[in-house]
Amino acid sequence: MEAITQKHVGAFVAEDFRTAAVFTKYGIDFCCRGNRSLEDVCEKNGIVTSELVNSLEHVLNTKTDQSIDYKSWPLDLLIDYIEKKHHRYVEEKSPIIKQFLDKLCKVHGERHPELFEINDLFTASAGELAQHLKKEELVLFPFVKKLLKAKAANSPLEAPGFGTVKNPIAMMMQEHDNEGVRFRQIASISDNYTPPADACNTYKVTFAMLEEFEQDLHLHIHLENNILFPAAEVLESQFCL
Repeated sequence: MEAITQKHVGAFVAEDFRTAAVFTKYGIDFCCRGNRSLEDVCEKNGIVTSELVNSLEHVLNTKTDQSIDYKSWPLDLLIDYIEKKHHRYVEEKSPIIKQFLDKLCKVHGERHPELFEINDLFTASAGELAQHLKKEELVLFPFVKKLLKAKAANSPLEAPGFGTVKNPIAMMMQEHDNEGVRFRQIASISDNYTPPADACNTYKVTFAMLEEFEQDLHLHIHLENNILFPAAEVLESQFCL
């Protein structure tokens, strides 16, 4: 505990940009005042040191695993995983990235006007994704779970108001395509998330967070387009709707 509390805030962010979100949550400046130790910022900001350390260690110990066999999962488990991991990720990270982009535009926008276009694209994406997630959570996902329950109980199922599951799936896939196009634009404008030579820590962290956001979105879309949606269509075909 003593060693980690003496580590500078800026060093955490430099080694793993994901810790920036933790510091932001606690109102700690990791950019201009990143040369302070955890112990110092906790004392000055009235933060319980062990609480901040636990939050940082949770982030640092969270590893991504691309080798998981998602196709073997029951559909209801996959849906819960998508909601709890990927939907929650979008909900938590969007306002943080937006806050950082607003700051970059204010401080660096004159020298780097491309930041305004990146900010506009991300703002549009965050807004569209917020609506997209709700449509999945309130319409599509509950219907897939109804299909699963009806199959398990060997009971009939009434046709939904949207006709067939293929209709909301087609809409969701189109919206996925729209976000893919938007993030390809962001990647192009940002030179594949490469910060300029005069970039401060906030600049570097923001670009790293944007890149991670896109990577998470790619996996999120893959799980739905290539695994969940086809399986839902097959499942529905077993009923006479």
